[in-house]
Amino acid sequence: MIKVFDPRQLTHAPAQEFHNGGWAPHADVPSRAESIVAALGDTKPPRDFGLDPIRAVHASDYLDFLQSAHAMWRDSGREGDAVGYVWPVVGRRPLNLSRIDALLGRFSYDAGTPITPDSWNAAYWGAQTALTALAPVLDGSARSSFALCRPPGHHSGADYLGGYCYLNNAAIAAQAAIDAGQGPVAILDVDYHHGNGTQDIFLGRGDVFFASIHADPATDYPFFWGHADERGEGAGEGTTLNLPLPRGTDFAAYRGALARALEAIAAFGARTLIVSYGADTFEGDPISYFKIRTPDYADMAADIAALGLPTLIVMEGGYAVDALGANVVSFLSGFEV
Repeated sequence: MIKVFDPRQLTHAPAQEFHNGGWAPHADVPSRAESIVAALGDTKPPRDFGLDPIRAVHASDYLDFLQSAHAMWRDSGREGDAVGYVWPVVGRRPLNLSRIDALLGRFSYDAGTPITPDSWNAAYWGAQTALTALAPVLDGSARSSFALCRPPGHHSGADYLGGYCYLNNAAIAAQAAIDAGQGPVAILDVDYHHGNGTQDIFLGRGDVFFASIHADPATDYPFFWGHADERGEGAGEGTTLNLPLPRGTDFAAYRGALARALEAIAAFGARTLIVSYGADTFEGDPISYFKIRTPDYADMAADIAALGLPTLIVMEGGYAVDALGANVVSFLSGFEV
């Protein structure tokens, strides 16, 4: 299996996040990716596909903001990482805003995703990592490949950041596959948290099927997306499938939901599959509450691989750093049987 990683993604190192009512050390530390690289062994560097594939998914004003936000923060006399503190609840509409505090609110939805001096560069190379790993899947030289992306991406919408995510790597890859004539595409999100950004991007589209198995948003982040009655809109009606599960779910229960998702993907008739893989479903994850064990990931992946689709695996969450490499290797092994 081809595995792609760029060390420039390690430069993104936010100091803290506002979590559970107070400031806490940030969970998305560079050592997450380092532990995976150590377990994987050889990886290949990404090619630079430029901004066009990113612009195909993300709004231009949002991309301009990401590239300039930290400099604006510093120019306003602030130190440290840029983070918002006010968000529009209703009446969200285009406005001519210039103050960094207002722009942070406009283009984000939480206080857990600060912008560091290196966030844009790391996210950019994360997107290039996904596109590079996608290429051999599209040209038929590989049946599956792995993009080690950090920061993750599935919480990022077309014009907003959140949930540690800045650019939506899975969505960028999905759009690139469609633009290459390899659609329709299915995205299967198996992170502990719902991929709200991915859902938003494709909610009204009929050429991308989005299936997500995640913690019930009635109790878990991101709360406002991922409920079972969200099924898509307009041309995308029926192309969104949310399968929320309760805290404490083990693999036996999870596997039933996975079977439902895979059946729906097969019925959709996808030509290309993108898996948003989060290892935060692990029983030892410090911020999540499922009970999946390391050996279970191989079985999970084998079930997915049985679809027989060309598959790109994109790394999302997973915060039990010491176990992260083993969990990723276990998952990838299910595609190599």
